[in-house]
Amino acid sequence: MIEQVKVSERAKIQLITIKKRTGIQNWNIICRWALAASLRNKTKPAFENIPADSSVEMTWRTFGGSYEKVYLSLLIQRMIVDDIEINKEKVNAYFRIHLHRGISFLTTGKFKKLKDYLKDNIDSNP
Repeated sequence: MIEQVKVSERAKIQLITIKKRTGIQNWNIICRWALAASLRNKTKPAFENIPADSSVEMTWRTFGGSYEKVYLSLLIQRMIVDDIEINKEKVNAYFRIHLHRGISFLTTGKFKKLKDYLKDNIDSNP
């Protein structure tokens, strides 16, 4: 359903910040964390038109790796919970919204080092 993952220029700058803070060099790993962070948040994200105007681009296979079906299933489950119609266009749009919201979450002030990201994901309630 999702073929390409491309982020906005703003998200690219945020990803660079996260890379510096964590030492994680692969965009796909950070983007996976971002998607999970957004899906974990129980509030429904607002639909918005997010430009794909940066040079950060990867295939869905690269994004998800061997867990690509799991990530897609989690997204579709969330769409069901949020009462969003399931079709290719909306899956792609909802993915982009969650990805970008998650990237924003990961650039908040409380995350300064890799241990802060890990601590938040281990210590907090789902």
